[in-house]
Amino acid sequence: MLLLKALVLGIIEGVTEFLPVSSTGHLILASAWIDFPQAQRNTFEIFIQLGAILAVIWHFRAHLFGLLQRAPSDRTARDLLLKVLLAFLPAAAVGFLVHHAIEEHLFSPRVVAMSLIIGGVAILAIERRNWGSQLRDVEATSWSQALIVGVAQLLSLIPGMSRSACTIIPGMMGGMGRPAAAQFSFYLSIPTLAAASLYSLWKARSELAGGDILTLGVGFVASFVAALIVVRGFIHFVQRHDFSVFGVYRIVLGTLVLLLVR
Repeated sequence: MLLLKALVLGIIEGVTEFLPVSSTGHLILASAWIDFPQAQRNTFEIFIQLGAILAVIWHFRAHLFGLLQRAPSDRTARDLLLKVLLAFLPAAAVGFLVHHAIEEHLFSPRVVAMSLIIGGVAILAIERRNWGSQLRDVEATSWSQALIVGVAQLLSLIPGMSRSACTIIPGMMGGMGRPAAAQFSFYLSIPTLAAASLYSLWKARSELAGGDILTLGVGFVASFVAALIVVRGFIHFVQRHDFSVFGVYRIVLGTLVLLLVR
């Protein structure tokens, strides 16, 4: 049963990590619903994020490795990497300082539900306006756009807000086209999720046991496969559709959780 639960949570992580619906929120709700062991929950949820990160690296491997190869001699490639780093720093600094307080006070179904609803309403309101986004090439991202996305990512520290929503939509509002904003968000997820995951795993290293390897492995693989499928589909989706459907989904799910949670 534990392996089945690990499989379910791995799939949920992979499916929701890069959609504007909050993977952390879904994992908090799903873990409580299926009664995943509390002692292993935090470490497991952190570890399976690495599977989603690997999916992004694998999908964009040609462009990412091309950037790394070009960076020493190509200013455009070098600047994009530095802009991703700039966008990473605000959430990294604030998250390092307040993550204990967030985990202690905000990791609850009720907080997730409220965040889902607030974020859903915001998405519907924002999508009603044409922001006139023109930037199509992620390598043309400006320093100011990168900073806007980085500061906005601070909102994603609240469970249920969604890192994807908090980076793609502000990017669009700052003048980035939806596909370019999504790609920048994907790239930003690599240092953001990797740093958070590796730091948390290092802190929890004494709690890990040999018997956890199979459970962690199942969740990791499930997350990687599900995330790879979603990333590929999401890229095509954002070229033709807005995020209104996700806004409605968030409001419905958040309302149901509030009705069910006592």
